[in-house]
Amino acid sequence: MASQTQGIQQLLAAEKRADEKVNQARKRKALKLKKAKEEAQAEVLRFREERERQFKEYEKQHMGSKETNAALIEETTVIKIEEMKHTVAANKSKVIDYLISQAFNVEAKVHQNFIVAVNK
Repeated sequence: MASQTQGIQQLLAAEKRADEKVNQARKRKALKLKKAKEEAQAEVLRFREERERQFKEYEKQHMGSKETNAALIEETTVIKIEEMKHTVAANKSKVIDYLISQAFNVEAKVHQNFIVAVNK
């Protein structure tokens, strides 16, 4: 009977050791999964940052920066305004003379539709 009790005790101790090993294996597995997840997230973040950097470089090469575009637009606008000012200065007197002549030199004549109606 004592040997039977001793055998049962050995079995219980072996079961306890097996449970401990299984629990340790589960903990190691959970740690490995957690570490793998963190590494994957870090890799995704690095990949995203690299792609963003590449996109910004591509955008800068092909589209220019906003400041460059704004400066170019500003420069073009100033040039066109100056051209318009010179054109206005050169043609101002001609336009004023033309408008005055059109306002004061009115030819009084009967409209052509009225002439057709009278002749009928």
